[in-house]
Amino acid sequence: MCCTLYSRLLGVGGGGGGQERERHRNIDDRYGDLDSRTDSDIPEIPPSSDRTPEILKKALSGLSSRWKNWWIRGILTLTMISVFFLIIYMGSFMLMLLVLGIQVKCFHEIITIGYRVYRSYDLPWFRTLSWYFLLCVNYFFYGETVADYFATFVQREEQLQFLIRYHRFISFALYLAGFCMFVLSLVKKHYRLQFYMFAWTHVTLLITVTQSHLVIQNLFEGMIWFLVPISSVICNDITAYLFGFFFGRTPLIKLSPKKTWEGFIGGFFSTVVFGFIAAYMLSKYQYFVCPVEYRSDVNSFVTECEPSELFKLQSYSLPPFLKTVLRQETVSLYPFQIHSIALSTFASLIGPFGGFFASGFKRAFKIKDFANTIPGHGGIMDRFDCQYLMATFVHVYITSFIRGPNPSKVLQQLLVLQPEQQLNIYKTLKTHLIEKGILQPALKV
Repeated sequence: MCCTLYSRLLGVGGGGGGQERERHRNIDDRYGDLDSRTDSDIPEIPPSSDRTPEILKKALSGLSSRWKNWWIRGILTLTMISVFFLIIYMGSFMLMLLVLGIQVKCFHEIITIGYRVYRSYDLPWFRTLSWYFLLCVNYFFYGETVADYFATFVQREEQLQFLIRYHRFISFALYLAGFCMFVLSLVKKHYRLQFYMFAWTHVTLLITVTQSHLVIQNLFEGMIWFLVPISSVICNDITAYLFGFFFGRTPLIKLSPKKTWEGFIGGFFSTVVFGFIAAYMLSKYQYFVCPVEYRSDVNSFVTECEPSELFKLQSYSLPPFLKTVLRQETVSLYPFQIHSIALSTFASLIGPFGGFFASGFKRAFKIKDFANTIPGHGGIMDRFDCQYLMATFVHVYITSFIRGPNPSKVLQQLLVLQPEQQLNIYKTLKTHLIEKGILQPALKV
């Protein structure tokens, strides 16, 4: 009886299901077998409407399309950079909200393309399930962040203690609920189409949610680990465009015909210089170099610390040929400036491949941009296709070459333990320090 009721609800069985079955049969006849389609068979998605403000259109009406696009891109770029600076001024919490908002918008843009390409609007529950899975994955990752960085706050709230203690089990249960709903929503003759969209949703989650989580992890290491990589990608994007616009002659890659070697090389050198200077400027201020921590006593995020050796000036001997040119033996640099060269190099040499990947994706589905959110730029994903690749590199770079365990994070984890466990750790640590000669054993009376 339950199966009969369920099949009636979906319109695939029982009384009144004939029209629904006929509708699905017609969809199959129109679109055919997706496995047998070639690139030329992919339906072309209609271009998005132009969202350029009318006042800007009128001001640039006398220019050619090439220069009109140049001015629109330039004005909107300066606007976005100004807003970004404002959010930086407002603090780390607002930056986290910005990352979350960008993540949701990028997910929406990619998943919408899937809906259009596979014509899945009529599939039962699928829009709901896509956003449900986004909610589940965000709950898992942000719950992990809360457990790691807000332990002292969690200790004061009994309800949160329960959620944190069973966080992974709750996350898994939520995902299982969505998984079961997907299985129950499967419709005869649409199995393959539904599994296409199931895979599309999960790959989109991998690209957007996991990468944005890494961006926030980098931010907690210190705002400088967030700002220098992101600004390096932005700098490379702008300077490569400018060099390509004015000097570009030699095509770089077929996936993106407008990209040129002149723009690629000019963007590389400009980005390395920019990253080096930006690292020097930001390394002077605690606000940018200190790890972002939540302080329960003031109920807010703080960036106060004794800067690590990475952010203290040190003297370095120059190579012989530079000694002759600069007429000095040594130079004072922040060690982070040396690391910034690695970050900038990745942003300018490997980062663009994220853009090439996005270009190939758009060409595969015959679209110019992911969306029309930003006039002259396309969608949010068009501007952040390289940022996600950069976020992963920075996270791997920090964990591989920069830090071991975070002392404040270890302390927060210890505070969550039971008193007996804390005492055992204290005794073990005391014994270890005595054996290394750091502590003196207590004298027996």
